[in-house]
Amino acid sequence: MTAPPSPGKPRAQDTPDWHAQELLLMREVMRLIGRSLAPGLVLREMLHLMSELLGLNRGRIVLVDAPAGATAAAARTSSIQHAYGLTQAEVERGRYAWGEGITGRVLSTGQPAIVQDIDAEPLFLARAVERSHLPPETVAFIALPIELNHAPIGVLACHRIRSRQRHLNDDLAVLRVLATLVGQLLQLEALVAEQTRQLEARNAVLANALNTKSARYGLIGNSPPLLQALGELERVSQTQATVLLLGESGTGKELFARAVHLASGRRDRPFIKVNCSAIPDALFESELFGYERGAFTGASTARAGWFEQADSGTIFLDEIGELPLAMQSKLLRTLQEGTLVRLGGQREVKVNVRLVAATNRDLAREVEAGQFRQDLYYRLNVIPIRLPSLAERREDIRALALHFVSRANQAHQRNVNLAADALARLEAHPWPGNIRELGNLIERMVLLAEGTLVTGAELDRFLPGAMATQPAPVAAPPAQAPAEAPLVRDYAPAHSHSAHTLQAALAEHHGNQSRAAQSLGLTLRQFSYRLRKAGLR
Repeated sequence: MTAPPSPGKPRAQDTPDWHAQELLLMREVMRLIGRSLAPGLVLREMLHLMSELLGLNRGRIVLVDAPAGATAAAARTSSIQHAYGLTQAEVERGRYAWGEGITGRVLSTGQPAIVQDIDAEPLFLARAVERSHLPPETVAFIALPIELNHAPIGVLACHRIRSRQRHLNDDLAVLRVLATLVGQLLQLEALVAEQTRQLEARNAVLANALNTKSARYGLIGNSPPLLQALGELERVSQTQATVLLLGESGTGKELFARAVHLASGRRDRPFIKVNCSAIPDALFESELFGYERGAFTGASTARAGWFEQADSGTIFLDEIGELPLAMQSKLLRTLQEGTLVRLGGQREVKVNVRLVAATNRDLAREVEAGQFRQDLYYRLNVIPIRLPSLAERREDIRALALHFVSRANQAHQRNVNLAADALARLEAHPWPGNIRELGNLIERMVLLAEGTLVTGAELDRFLPGAMATQPAPVAAPPAQAPAEAPLVRDYAPAHSHSAHTLQAALAEHHGNQSRAAQSLGLTLRQFSYRLRKAGLR
């Protein structure tokens, strides 16, 4: 008959297979590292497995409180950063000065510490976990240094019950491996953080370079003519002098005018843009200078004009060559005296406005012809800046085209791109309508392209003049209502329609300018402008 096992002596089947437990711990820790390099998750689970599989309880990882760039010794303090089996209050109490207690001594010396009995060790502080919260039997404490580049940066520590059936050297061997693994994991985290910081800094530099060079104030390009115009603009932006923007239609005068405003000290004040060619002659005064109540039939309330609304800011008068002679004298008075009188008013209103004007006309020739006041011309021509045509900025066409493609794709929820030969075809085109013509063509192409990649051959059918070369239909359809205007119109120069064509369109539509303009593929503003140019209004 087999004698029962003696009391207090564990049976063989109750003794854990410590070697299997160690292998399981290592396998699980490596699996966690393979899934995530986040130290918080990996280290806490490692401390959990130390407790569950090996009985190394209340594990904690203490790290130096070093600011960025400081050495561990310079920090002089440390605290518990990761723990298992400790309450939040216990973690917060776990702070140690350099050389203080067992943990501080391991940090300062870089040597492991083994306390066989915490009750018999005067240096043991019992700061994080009070002695009364630990088992009554003998408790050991093990602390090993965590090193980074051969210098201690932290401590891996835990409690151990002395009465366990497991050799202390086995626990030390496992803890040394884990401490080394923790150091490597923290080093990897530091390297990733540093590379991320460098990439973010580099991205910030590149983004700033793009903003300051390729798209300053929304003006895209790096061609010498554009940079020269921008340089002149920035040199005068802080002054109060009037700026006159000269150049062909479609060269981006409004963007340049806004750039003058943004580069000046008035950037936080109003920016008012006025298209003089879109205002009927009879309404110029009330639009620019406002009106008082009762100034004319329908003026039930007073209204501030564009100049008053731009007070302390910038006003942009586009197509200023369209300003009637009678209004030119009133504008000159406002610019010289800084005051205006509303239509129907008696009192002067003071305004402080920076004027930016633009025209595609030759104002000097207009002065000689008696169609523009000489004194106003001299007042406007203080700082003339000539805007380059797109033909002078061929190296910017590629960047502009890609910008317009991206904008049109977003606006119309499309995914159209340009092939290399299509970009080369755009660079070779003369672009009489400048940037506006390029933008219109790109938008039409995005809307009508059959595939997602537009080649040079397909692009040709969207270029101006392509429709005119296509064969006409065999028979015209019966009379029908005027066709709807296209979503994006081709650029049409100011002399695109003769006076006879304009008169015929008006006669066909019984004087209705909107329908006449639509039948010619023009906007109402374009049609009215051509009527004035032809002397038909």
